[in-house]
Amino acid sequence: MKTHDAPSPFQPSGGRRLGRWAAVLVFLLVLVAAAIVVRLTGRRGEPTPVASGHDHAAAPVADSAMPVLLSDEQARRIGVTYAPVRRGPLGRVVRTVATVNYDETRLKSITARVDGWVERLYLDFTGQSVRIGDPLFSLYSPMLVSAQQELLLAKRLRENVTGGTADAVRGADELLASARRRLLYWEVPAADVAAIEASGEIRKALTFRSPVQGVVIEKAVLGGQRIMAGETVYRVADLSTVWLEGEVFERDLPAVRLGLSVVAEFPALPGEARTGRITYIYPTLDPQTRTARVRVALPNPRLTLKPGMYATFRFAAATEPVLSVPRSALLSTGRRDLVFVRLPDGSLVARDVVLGLATDERIEILSGLAVGDTVVASATFLLDAESNLATLLGGMGNMPGMDISAPASPKPSASTPSLPGSKPPSKDTMKMKMPEDEHAGHQMPDRD
Repeated sequence: MKTHDAPSPFQPSGGRRLGRWAAVLVFLLVLVAAAIVVRLTGRRGEPTPVASGHDHAAAPVADSAMPVLLSDEQARRIGVTYAPVRRGPLGRVVRTVATVNYDETRLKSITARVDGWVERLYLDFTGQSVRIGDPLFSLYSPMLVSAQQELLLAKRLRENVTGGTADAVRGADELLASARRRLLYWEVPAADVAAIEASGEIRKALTFRSPVQGVVIEKAVLGGQRIMAGETVYRVADLSTVWLEGEVFERDLPAVRLGLSVVAEFPALPGEARTGRITYIYPTLDPQTRTARVRVALPNPRLTLKPGMYATFRFAAATEPVLSVPRSALLSTGRRDLVFVRLPDGSLVARDVVLGLATDERIEILSGLAVGDTVVASATFLLDAESNLATLLGGMGNMPGMDISAPASPKPSASTPSLPGSKPPSKDTMKMKMPEDEHAGHQMPDRD
């Protein structure tokens, strides 16, 4: 039976040497995996035994992080930049969506003052423009016919008492003026009243004219229809000025004030920004959306802004001086908000912060930083990954059989031949050694 001496890893046999190294490596990987599984899960029904010299409390947790030390060349290569923590107003911009609505102060309702029948409609569809004095409809009314008769009788009486006493003349004048006022109060145009007096003829239907200008937004009458006194015939909106009403979130309300200038933009009118001012802040808050309505008055000379249009408007809302950092410096994990602070020795340390208001470019820091601190303004995700990786490897280094450290460079000796084509281990190579108390004297069988 053939016997062999203890195998040496530096044995010059090429195939056997590589096979033995592969077997050793597989064995070590199995041991490491088993140690990690036992460390994380423990044995069922009994606590995991604590190995001598190993503190389980030193294992890394999910949110732990170790300082990262980068040279200027490394920072430049991965795109790390720095920014100081500064104190000053944020100058944030508040944006909100809005819709174009009618100016309620310019809405008018045209109603009938007497009962009658519509003989003709001059405004016969919704959306039609109308100006002051344009004819609306002609109306036949027995009340209007009686009023015309009274006017003509009062005019004849005034002519008949021209040579009479002063009291008779004064009474005839008052009666004539009363008949005129009656027709005028029913909004019969003054020119029509004068024409009736001049002609001495009673008209069957009188034409009523518009007292306002704008656009017909509601028509509630048809030709030949009977209408009653007080009934709405038209609703007219003056669109020369419109309201832009938007919803501002509760947290932004302290920045809203009357007279504040806003810039409005409309998807239907790209590139045509409009400027207006806040004219009213509604006194109530929507409990569902936690927003309050804000009104902006906008001139609309060409009637290009139409009620119902969507819009967005923005306004500047300066704040009191606060501590702030660039938004790119913030790293949120879901449970924490942190930034990387550069210490005097050049190391980068993760620090928890409490956030306040935010703008498109900067974010307020309520606690965790001070004026004069320098934070990482870019590549924070890379630093976080590097920090957590160092923490994880540091925790594994305390496990049995794991020595995570930079080994000293080995000194070559005559008794230890080097492998053909091999290089001495670098300082960055991690060394994994087997504990002597568990695997001392273990030898891999020779496979001839």
